[in-house]
Formats: sequence, structure tokens, C-alpha cells
Amino acid sequence: MPAMPAAKALFDYPKYWAECFGAAPFLPMTRAEMDLLGWDSCDVIIVTGDAYVDHPSFGMAIIGRLLEAQGFRVGIIAQPDWNSKDDFMQLGKPNLFFGVAAGNMDSMINRYTADRKTRSDDAYTPGGLAGKRPDRASLVYTQRCREAYKEVPVVLGGIEASLRRIAHYDYWQDKVRRSILVDSKADLLLYGNAERAIVEVAQRLSRGEAIQEIKDVRGTSFIRRDTPEGWFEIDSTRIDRPGKIDKIINPYVNTQDTQACAIEQAKGEVDDPNAAKVVQLLPHPRLERDKTVIRLPTYEKVKADAVLYAHANRVLHLETNPGNARALVQRTGDHEVWINPPPIPLSMEEMDYIFGLPYARVPHPNYQGAKIPAYEMIRFSVNIMRGCFGGCTFCSITEHEGRIIQNRSHDSIIREIEEIRDKVPGFTGVISDLGGPTANMYRIACKSPEIEAACRKPSCVFPGICDNLNTDHSSLIQLYRDARELPGVKKILIASGLRYDLAVESPEYVKELVTHHVGGYLKIAPEHTEEGPLSKMMKPGIGSYDRFKQMFEKYSKEAGKEQYLIPYFIAAHPGTTDEDMMNLALWLKRSGFRADQVQAFYPSPMATATAMYHTGKNPLRKVTYKSDSVDIVKGERRRRLHKAFLRYHDPKNWPMLREALKDMGRADLIGNGKQHLIPTFQPASEGGYQSARRKNSTPVGSKKVGGKLLTQHTGLPPRSLDDSPRRKPAGKTAGKPAGKGGARGTGGKGKPRAR
Repeated sequence: MPAMPAAKALFDYPKYWAECFGAAPFLPMTRAEMDLLGWDSCDVIIVTGDAYVDHPSFGMAIIGRLLEAQGFRVGIIAQPDWNSKDDFMQLGKPNLFFGVAAGNMDSMINRYTADRKTRSDDAYTPGGLAGKRPDRASLVYTQRCREAYKEVPVVLGGIEASLRRIAHYDYWQDKVRRSILVDSKADLLLYGNAERAIVEVAQRLSRGEAIQEIKDVRGTSFIRRDTPEGWFEIDSTRIDRPGKIDKIINPYVNTQDTQACAIEQAKGEVDDPNAAKVVQLLPHPRLERDKTVIRLPTYEKVKADAVLYAHANRVLHLETNPGNARALVQRTGDHEVWINPPPIPLSMEEMDYIFGLPYARVPHPNYQGAKIPAYEMIRFSVNIMRGCFGGCTFCSITEHEGRIIQNRSHDSIIREIEEIRDKVPGFTGVISDLGGPTANMYRIACKSPEIEAACRKPSCVFPGICDNLNTDHSSLIQLYRDARELPGVKKILIASGLRYDLAVESPEYVKELVTHHVGGYLKIAPEHTEEGPLSKMMKPGIGSYDRFKQMFEKYSKEAGKEQYLIPYFIAAHPGTTDEDMMNLALWLKRSGFRADQVQAFYPSPMATATAMYHTGKNPLRKVTYKSDSVDIVKGERRRRLHKAFLRYHDPKNWPMLREALKDMGRADLIGNGKQHLIPTFQPASEGGYQSARRKNSTPVGSKKVGGKLLTQHTGLPPRSLDDSPRRKPAGKTAGKPAGKGGARGTGGKGKPRAR
């Protein structure tokens, strides 16, 4: 089997001549700063929808500092006034290109809730103010860059561009939109973590190569007229249809795998003209993976045909492993949108190089000390890895960062902790997190590089943990021990989401975590209890949660600590029935949990669950016109009902739940006993839990402290699409299980989080 393709190391490129200027204290945002640095112009100007924070959790800082290390002069235009071209000209004309990104979040998710209501804040803006970026910021910024300097190339990047690189369902317009590359008219789109691509593109442009000639860089997308000579094209514009079927190569399987490429035999004669027939798979002597492109259904077809949309989504997600992915092409009108295979993952040395760049680790001085909520949340945390092999269908991390874990070395991480201790204002001795997209995938990988390069599974842990996955947590355990031994470090907390089905494979890790690194409560995300929605999410069964909970409570008791698990759940996810939500509510009540905030499913661009939401089909399986439909929760009333089940304890939801339970034939769950989900009575005022006969009673799951009635609850975190290699600010208040006493909370507003 083939190994992962080789890639040129980031630090092996020759430096551009402007290296002589050295590193800037901050990348300049004004001409005055450029003058102080002795610059007459910028080689690259990055336009971003976020405030400029010179910290490796912010995309513009990573890309800017990396290009600076290559010898280029990089300027930043952060949150410009998009109503004219003036702000886009404030640093002058860039010598090489504009780099445009909407910011660390998709601009639509940043501005609108899952119910399409406008948010009142923006965590990436000084003071948390909303309205500092336009809707579909990538499109608007590109247009203004063109107006400012028509002849300057525009390179799109960031998560907004990454997740819209292909024809995609747009939740806010409720329609399929074209690739953002076509709508923006940018010259080149970089998707995923773009370090390799941005360095290669900048180097080639600096040598005088035209951007229209750069067609061979992995992790890029561009417009081309036709398939170049020497390439083999696989036609995947249709799914199986009635009638005669030619022997073609099936894009659903790994053609390098002889078992997967064995000829499929039709099961008997099929006379029914409406029956789907089996495609035969034959090897092809001209097929070379690095010269093969899969032709997807056109934009016009996927817009008009939901089944073809689901099919295209399935093919795209099967072509995401850098070790075996093939190029994709999709016609849109007269344009051919070409998507090269994903970038090769960064080595540990390259990760150390990127995170060792001279970041100031604070916001730009132009903000005059104004609080930027996203920065306040992460300034004392350290990112130790990238990527996620969980494959959760509602999440965008795997689609953006990839499923292969990219790790930093222990020494690099320890140096960053020491730098935080010594340089970051306000450090009190507490590191708020050592993590990343997940808390415990650090240095976990496939046992065989060859198998990893050839694998086409969307998840390494669903429906169970792959036999080829090495689940050894020993390196992470040692990192925790080394970090907490540092002088001046009082506490190391773990705040990234924990993959508990992996954690239970290492009891030593769970003990280490629970004994030393839990700050009162630990967040984990079972997301649901029922098999229907869990199978559509690609999440483990609730039994894994139960196993972890037992271990958590055991080790907490041994450590003499009162600590609690905070489970998070999603309402209205594709594949969730009303009965599923009812059963989840019953589980919550039996477990004594009361959710403070409720997170409804948010259809982010290009996610597999979004394809389910739009099409009613399941792209995790082969898609046909006759394949089973997925139960989709649409419409305000049904979405409200599913959220109401998660907050079964809130009297405001009781009338809706009573009506729904009666319609479902479950009126037996309405009553005033412990076995009932909701009571028959309705309190006269909001927040009342007592019946008229028990005015002086204390509600179940509450207690009186100092004469005051305290009702315990649990909170849901936000789910933010993240361009940086970290999770974003956590949600409002998080409490302990009902009846267990108080707990600590975290600040911020509830926004969708990518996991």
C-alpha cells in the first residue's frame, strides 16, 4: 500500500529579500507603523473579519507570522469598513497578493443563531460589539480588494472559504449556493489549515509566476476551463439508474485496495425497471491517483436534485485523506471548479516551527486595551495538536483541519507555557487548557502509516474504535505531569472537549485527569442517548458515557474531590424523532440533570449532517433514489418542541410538552409523581415549581442555602466554527447535576461550536 506523499518542509524555502527587515513587534495595521519599520510597501496584505490578536489561536496571526518568517513584509487590515474601498487602500498596494478571510468563524454563523436570529455580540471584536463584519464577508472583502487594486491577485482562505469551496447548502437562504470561488471571483482558494499552500503560493508569486499558472498546489481550489491532458477523469455525475450500466470505476471505494476493487456481482436478474442495479468495479491500467480527477454532478444538478446533492457530498467526504484523495471537479455554468487533494499534514517539527514564531500573544495596541472576548478566553491556554479523527457529522473540524492528528513536541509546549507565565499580563498561575479540537487525541494515530494513508473510513472511532488505532495516552499523561511541575504554574486545567470513548481505553489517563486537571466539573458531549440520532451523528452509544462516568466518580472519590460531569446534548439533529427527544428527557430526569442553555442543530456549510438536513438522505451510506429517508426536524414548532424536551423542567415548556405527549400517546408521563416527566399543574408565575398544595415545599433537585432557594442546572457550550486550531469561548453558566451543590461557570455567549 502507498505511504503518505512527501511534502517540502516549511523551513526549507529560501527567504525572500525583505528578510533583512526582521520580525515586527506587531504586523502593521497603519502606514505610520510601516514607516517605523522602514517599509515602503507590503508584499502581502491580509484582510480579516476579526480583530487582530497576535496569538497562534487566530488565523491571521499564524499566516502573517509564517509569511514574515519566509522574509515577506505582511500587513493586516482587520475589520475594515466594507462600504467603500478606502479602508482596503490604507496600507497601499501589496506587491504580491491580498489574503482574504472572513475570520475564525463563518461570518453567517458568527452573526446569526440556529434560529436565524441576529446575535447581539461578536466574540472576535473589541468590546464584543456586533456588526463589525458583513454577511458573507469573504465575498464582500474580495470585491472591495478588486475595487482598490484591480490587478492584484486575491487569495481566499479561512473557514468560511474552506467550507464553501464546493456547491453547498446555505441554511440562511435555504438553497444551494455556488462555490464561493465562483461568487467571489477570487484567483485562488486555500482550504483547510493553509500553511503549506500559502508559503508555496507566496514563494512562486515572488519568483514572478502568474497566479493563473499555479494549479498544482495541494489544498487549493481554482477555476479552469477543462481537464488537462494526461489526466484520467472518473464520471460520478450520476448515481445508479435503471437500465444498462457500463462497467465504470466506483468513486465510493479505494481503487488501490484489491479487496475493495473486487468485482461486485449482481444478485440475480433484475427485471424491475425501477430497481437499482449493481455497478461492476474493474481495475483500469491508466488510473494513477495523482493524475485522476472525479467529476461531480454540476452545480445546476445538485441544486435541482437533492439526491444528487447527497451523492456529491458523500463523494467529497470520501476524498479527504491526504494519502489517497483524488482531485475533484464540478461544473458551474461555464466554469470548472477544480479542487486539488488536501494538504499533507504538518510534521511535529513544522508544528513546533509555527507555534514558535515571535507572537506578541496580545491584541494589537491600536485597540487600547479593549477586551476581546475570544482572546480573554484563550490567552492562558495552549494548543497542543490539530485535527480530529472522530468524524462527527455535525462538526467542521475534520473537514477543515483533517482527521490526521498533527502534534507539537513536549519541549515546544513547555516553552509556550513558560512564555505565558513570563510575558502574558494578568497570569495568575493557572493554565486554562492544554488541548485543541479535542482534549485527548494528542499523539494518537494509526498503528500503520501505510494503512493510514490508504484508509477511507470517515471515522476512526465509529461505530467502534478501529483495531488499527493506537489509543496509548502515555505521552499526554507525561505532558500533564511535566507541565504542572513548572515553577510558577499552580494549576493546569483541561477545558477542551474530552473524547470519553477513547479515554476509557486508558484508565491511567482518566485517573491523571480527574485527580489533577478538573476544575470542579468536566464537559463531555454524548450529544444524545438514542441510537437513531447517534448513528447519524457518528457518536458512540450512551454506554460509553456510563463507563466513563463510573471511572470519573471512582477517581474523584479516591482523590477526595467533589467533581461533576457536564454532558452536552443537541436538539433537532437529523435522524432525531420526537420519541428520541422524549427518551432523552426521561434520561435527563433520571440522571438529575437540568440544562440551562439548549443547543439546536445548526446546519453549517458542507457538513454531512447538513446534507442530511437538506436532502433527507444519509450520505454515510450509498445514496440512491430508493435509499431510506432520514427524519429531518424542520419548522419552528418542531424545533422548539425538541428544545423543550431538553428543558423539561422549565414551566414555560410544560404546555407544549403536555400537548406533544398526548399526541404521542404518552399522557402517562404527565403527573405529579417522581415517575412523571412533567406535572399536571401550571405555576402562576415564571420559575415556579410548587403546586398549590405544596407551596412551602422545596423543588426536586434544589436546596436551601442561607434562606435562599438554589436550583441547580447544567449548561451547554457554544459550537463555533473555528479557523484556528482551538476551540472557541465556552458558553454561559455551567452547573452541577441537580441536588449536588454549586459549581463554577464560564463566560461568553452560546454560538455553534465545531467539534
